[in-house]
Amino acid sequence: MICYHYPPIAGSSGYQRTLNFARNLLGLGWEPLVLTVHPRAYPNVQEEGSDADPGALRVVRAFALDASRHLAIRGRYPSFLAWPDRWISWWIGAVPLSRRTVLDFNPHVIWSTYPIATAHLIASSWQRKLRRPWVADFRDPMTEDNYPSAIQGRMVRRIERTTVSQASRIVVTTDGAAREIASHYPGLAPPEKFTTIPNGFDEAAFQAAENQPKPTRIRSVAVELLHSGILYPAERDPRALFMALSQLRDEGRISVRDLHVTLRASAHDELYKPQIESLALEGIVSLEAGLPYVQALREMLAADGLLLFQGSICNNQVPAKAYEYMRAQRPVLALTDPRGDTARLLAESGFNRICPIDSVDAIKRALLALLEDIRLGRSVVPARGVFAKFDRRYQARVLADVLNDVAVRSGPTSH
Repeated sequence: MICYHYPPIAGSSGYQRTLNFARNLLGLGWEPLVLTVHPRAYPNVQEEGSDADPGALRVVRAFALDASRHLAIRGRYPSFLAWPDRWISWWIGAVPLSRRTVLDFNPHVIWSTYPIATAHLIASSWQRKLRRPWVADFRDPMTEDNYPSAIQGRMVRRIERTTVSQASRIVVTTDGAAREIASHYPGLAPPEKFTTIPNGFDEAAFQAAENQPKPTRIRSVAVELLHSGILYPAERDPRALFMALSQLRDEGRISVRDLHVTLRASAHDELYKPQIESLALEGIVSLEAGLPYVQALREMLAADGLLLFQGSICNNQVPAKAYEYMRAQRPVLALTDPRGDTARLLAESGFNRICPIDSVDAIKRALLALLEDIRLGRSVVPARGVFAKFDRRYQARVLADVLNDVAVRSGPTSH
């Protein structure tokens, strides 16, 4: 299992997909060997013994550097050191370091996961050497219109095409992603090559969170709204929300006494802080540091309402956070294109406060409606039966079926 995002990385929930697949596959007839990077390659790491401790799983860590931190001089580095991404040195370190380990392990299947393209590059190298079936976990498409651009884009598209052609099975998180990838490579990606395994939630982590004390509120207000996780400037731009909050305050419809919005672990505080200050929203909106995973879930469970952001350029994607929000069973205000996969999932699950991420007027109306719902106790949240299929234990069984299928089709393995 080749992945970049893996404990002890901090500041990203992306590792949860791989970690829970690996943990749950142990009880489904598979023995995972995780190939990942040395922790130095992570911008931030969690403390030892955190709630993300991988436990008994076998993990091999290869040499890897982050070009932006380890190879830069005065903050600048040659662009080719980040083709296809800043961790291309991982490919250089992974193939020779794990040669003996992987050959001795003699895997039945190779699995790799995006969004770090180098993971698929390593998997491609190993697939050619070992002649084993390769399951490529795309999650989302690697390329879209105008992304990535220039030389990096051409390299990523080449890796995407190689992966689609070479992999035995392609796993995506939405049906829309499957359609988009197939449209890029007609003839190389028939429908039967795709399996959709959505992102999901870790029930054991939620149960641990429910057993923790309720966190103390940052402010004493009537309603506390929370966004937990990264806010990408292009894909999850919160500026329209800031404008809506500013206008509602100036109109006297909200105040620091009755509403507070927490943006937890945005990863772009340096960008959003000036925006908040320019609108004099410091009393209503605060940027807060990340928390260990279980603590973040506990805060989610205690919030009066949850905020979800997803721009229209990601209409074929659903943020992993959406599934955790469903499990938290808290009211949600979704700022997303009503035509996209995120809105479709939420609407089918019963959430009814959905509006475009870039419409200030629509956000104002939806926000006021949500606040009224919360105050009157009439908020719509999904029943447990609606989101049970997004439990990562169930999803691991789907992945095990995929692995079983491609392993049987490939025939017996040998050194």
